[in-house]
Amino acid sequence: MSSDGNRKQFWKRNAAKVPGSIQHVYGAQHPPFDPLLHANLIKAGNKPPPATPGKPKKATTFQEFESITSDAWDVGDDDDELLAMAAQNLNIEVVMETANKVIENHSKQQERQRLDDTTELEQREEDTQEEVAEDEEEDVEDEEDRAEEGDVTSPELSFASQSSPYTDGRLVKSHSEAPIGSPKEAAGECAALHRQRSLPHRPPVIPLVARMADQNTSGTPAMTEREASRLDKFKQLLAGPNTDLEELRKLSWSGIPRQVRPITWKLLSGYLPANAERRESVLQRKRQEYFGFIQQYYDSRNDEHHQDTYRQIHIDIPRTNPLIPLFQQASVQEIFERILFIWAIRHPASGYVQGINDLVTPFFVVYVFEYIEEEVENFDVSSLQEEALRNIEADSFWCMSKLLDGIQDNYTFAQPGIQRKVKALEELVSRIDESVHRHMQQYEVEYLQFAFRWMNNLLMRELPLRCTIRLWDTYQAEPEGFSHFHLYVCAAFLVRWRKEILEERDFQGLMILLQNLPTMHWGNEEVSVLLAEAYRLKFAFADAPNHYKR
Repeated sequence: MSSDGNRKQFWKRNAAKVPGSIQHVYGAQHPPFDPLLHANLIKAGNKPPPATPGKPKKATTFQEFESITSDAWDVGDDDDELLAMAAQNLNIEVVMETANKVIENHSKQQERQRLDDTTELEQREEDTQEEVAEDEEEDVEDEEDRAEEGDVTSPELSFASQSSPYTDGRLVKSHSEAPIGSPKEAAGECAALHRQRSLPHRPPVIPLVARMADQNTSGTPAMTEREASRLDKFKQLLAGPNTDLEELRKLSWSGIPRQVRPITWKLLSGYLPANAERRESVLQRKRQEYFGFIQQYYDSRNDEHHQDTYRQIHIDIPRTNPLIPLFQQASVQEIFERILFIWAIRHPASGYVQGINDLVTPFFVVYVFEYIEEEVENFDVSSLQEEALRNIEADSFWCMSKLLDGIQDNYTFAQPGIQRKVKALEELVSRIDESVHRHMQQYEVEYLQFAFRWMNNLLMRELPLRCTIRLWDTYQAEPEGFSHFHLYVCAAFLVRWRKEILEERDFQGLMILLQNLPTMHWGNEEVSVLLAEAYRLKFAFADAPNHYKR
């Protein structure tokens, strides 16, 4: 079948997933795509504006660079190796070499870990097999003794150990169905079944639905010495009368410990003031203000001119993280409905757009952690006191509002912000990995067809929720993280799958891959490497927009 024929068949089957005229991308609905507007946006805005006005100050030593990036490369114990470069003058080659070295070291560490795990598993299998062999010898001796005494094989043994050659190894139901064999053969098959049941089964390091607590895919302990030290740094910084927000951003770049994440997110988002004495009064005032909006506006959801908005929100809420029981609870869905409806009423320029419902979930989960110690995905929120639930709801609303204030042009009519970012992503990828870019061109894959969702949902549909929370630690710490740095994360994310992309040889295969990337078992380590790569791209391209063009 021709390439064009494949594309038509694919779009016919997957029309609900493709951005276009009121179509869905895994539950995200968008306004009609206007090709003329898209062309004008590309013509007018094909060069992203510099991150800061004027010429940025260039770091001259690695110490200055390190102080700016803080823990940008904090994915392992590479600090000493990086600081050894301090005497060198910093230029773009040094940055590239440094980032590559960190990522390469991380890959080597993972490979060593895999080899260690394999060796350990083989040793355990060997030990188990030795134990089974000893048991087997004892069983055979017992069988021989019983045979000499005239005993017959027990029905239990025939059910558990005998298999018919005509049934592909199925277990037979009775002694009469079992093939005739010597006691040694019977005991050998019993031992084989015993061995199969006895071998150590390595459980998946992260459950399918994914625990949202801080953890790495390598299954490391909950709190290492390094993590304990970082937690102490956070506590010391937050304990002062006035929190130094710049220092807090530097410290937060490489991840925020779960224990201090709620207050850190509130500070970094601008919801709480840096002055510790004012925080409680600000919280009370903002929470009262939110519930004032509820009293003023929420009953109007039944008005005719708000029916479309409320109906769409009501449809989308059950689709939000459907595999996580927490979000299927009626009380949680009511909280989300109120948050989204009030936000839509207060932002008539965009109103509610499908995809915004996803953006509430990280805030909600983080602020639930403020009141509980256990895992959250199966937690019954109705067991919380009413005041705690009200606080979680109001805090989630205000922090989501702060986030959306910075990216609202993503959700206004025709979503021009997203269209500009997708175009910038295409130009960036064409510079950093021409092979991937040309491969997608060859099979006529448009970036808008897969990256629209990446921008609309901030990669939340591509990553497990625990990874999104870790990613947002850095977004909160990075200036214009959600609106600007996200572009470089998407570019690094796309190139991360270059091998899988280049192996696909048709349009349909590429689209299926790009819409279902295998990240279910990702954890903090994978996100940290992704962020390091994104930072390298930002350093190279953010203040040099001409690099986008050849």
